[in-house]
Amino acid sequence: MRVKRGTSHLKRRKNLLKRTKGFRWGRKKKIKLAKTAVLKAGAHAYRDRRVKKRTARQLWNIKINAGVRQHELTYSKFIKLLHDAKVDLDRKSLAHLAEHEPKTFQEVVELVKK
Repeated sequence: MRVKRGTSHLKRRKNLLKRTKGFRWGRKKKIKLAKTAVLKAGAHAYRDRRVKKRTARQLWNIKINAGVRQHELTYSKFIKLLHDAKVDLDRKSLAHLAEHEPKTFQEVVELVKK
């Protein structure tokens, strides 16, 4: 018996073109260009999900360093003192304290300096 594959072929192309919504020029409507565009977009999305985490951590480090410099310390010395004092605060929360709650951050620094 003969199998006609028009519906599955059309469905596949339709789904591909759905993923190219918002792309420019022929990349949103021409199948050949859309395929490569979607493939590359997926690769960039995968990579940038990791880069996002990396840049967030860099920003936290900068905020912590700025907060610690006011107390005559450097970032690296502060982190070492944190580990020695066995304070289990992550960089995200430390950065938040340094930026939004300087008095609480000062208490943490004084606790660590002892």
